[in-house]
Amino acid sequence: MNTNKWFDALHQCQAQGKAYVLVTVLGAAGSTPRGNGTKMIVTGDETFDTIGGGHLEFAATEQARGLLANNEQTQHIEHYPLSSKLGQCCGGAVNVLFEVMIEQCQTVQIYGAGHVAHALIPLLAQLPLQIQWIDQREALFPKSSAGQRHPNYDFANLDIIVSDEPTEHIARAPANSWLVVMTHNHQLDYELVEVALKRPDLPYIGMIGSNTKAKRFVTRIAARMPDVTQPERLVSPIGVLDIPGKRPIEVAVSIAGQIIQRLNSDALEQQPSEGASTQENQLNTNQALKMRQKQVNAWRASKKLKDSL
Repeated sequence: MNTNKWFDALHQCQAQGKAYVLVTVLGAAGSTPRGNGTKMIVTGDETFDTIGGGHLEFAATEQARGLLANNEQTQHIEHYPLSSKLGQCCGGAVNVLFEVMIEQCQTVQIYGAGHVAHALIPLLAQLPLQIQWIDQREALFPKSSAGQRHPNYDFANLDIIVSDEPTEHIARAPANSWLVVMTHNHQLDYELVEVALKRPDLPYIGMIGSNTKAKRFVTRIAARMPDVTQPERLVSPIGVLDIPGKRPIEVAVSIAGQIIQRLNSDALEQQPSEGASTQENQLNTNQALKMRQKQVNAWRASKKLKDSL
């Protein structure tokens, strides 16, 4: 990470889904290297900022990494007398708070660097996502006049990948990754979707396109992959369907809205169903489910027709 400030490191760890410990001087008595509220960040391989250096910081770093090794989100307070035992001669004492944060970061792969992707990336990069942006055409990725990454796309949680074989990156995707397919080539879109459907651990495969394109893909995949697991994982047209507009930013907002819904789906399911607004939300959800069920039924009908031939 290109920073030495604890608050910058905290933000970058959260954006990258990297586990870390926020170390805070909770209380200081007598002569101490730093005062109350001093903070630093400790990860498995780096430290950012300082609580005073020396043996105190060394001991605190070791303590933090020991807590990280347990892979549990927790808090711990440790008392450190700054005596000869610790290799310090300040004569004071500090209480140090360790807050262990085990970040869970969802991976999203976006295939295609067209206008919609350019509008979508800055929206998604502000969410707790690890984004891989993949395209064959390097010239389409935004760059500054100096040839570096454009400042509007300089996000710690964004990896830009130029690849002549985009389908190979589906095999490398972490389990439970989400895919957004929006390339310039319908045949490439199909190949990406087909490869993704062969991985049952990819729960969301969103594809941009019209209803006609979606139906053609469903029919083609049903014929070529009759035994595919959960074909409804293919979501097309992608996005929140009741957000109108065809401008790149409008389509991007629709797609981002659907991804935000998925991010928060667990929390929404835990909320009690009460009030008119909840009923309205449920109605909208039911309508979306009905539309998705129509796609599943079309898929099954195509498979049934193929089996009868």
